[in-house]
Amino acid sequence: MPPTKAEIRTAILSARRAVPDDVRRSESDELRQRLTELTRAGDTVCAYVPVGSEPGSVAILDTLVASGVRVLLPVARTDETGQPRPLAWGDYRGELVTARFGLREPPAPHLPAAAIGTASTVVVPALAVDRVGSRLGRGAGFYDRSLAMADVAARLIAMVRDDEVLDRLPAEPHDVPMTHALTPGDGLVELG
Repeated sequence: MPPTKAEIRTAILSARRAVPDDVRRSESDELRQRLTELTRAGDTVCAYVPVGSEPGSVAILDTLVASGVRVLLPVARTDETGQPRPLAWGDYRGELVTARFGLREPPAPHLPAAAIGTASTVVVPALAVDRVGSRLGRGAGFYDRSLAMADVAARLIAMVRDDEVLDRLPAEPHDVPMTHALTPGDGLVELG
């Protein structure tokens, strides 16, 4: 029987925690260079601020902004019943504030969820992605509610470590497939 999403999440999180700091820094530098090469001044990129062992760094965001890219970062909120709402977005201008769920986000004012539709590239946190584009997130559902609003021509990029591009992951009908993975070693990998 194939592993469940929960089992895969546990294994990947454990493996990520075991990555030495110098390797994590080196991979972040590679991801920064590779993402910068994929963008140009005037582009809008939805990105994220990494939490814990997630691939990436704030330096990636700073480099994009310095190169003339507009960077929008997610703002996670729930409704009155505690259910995730589609992500709102905030312009990143070098400042982050502490937010719910242990996240950091741009200070207000925030843009509505539909702002994702202005991005030519949406960089999505993921624990893993498979060759057909199925993404394994942390399971809260914020991105599931948001990615359908992205421009149909936008690149949807799961940023993962090289060994987190898998042959097959369990998928749900509501999952929006990623068009690409971005890894430190293999760079931009086309999916689907």
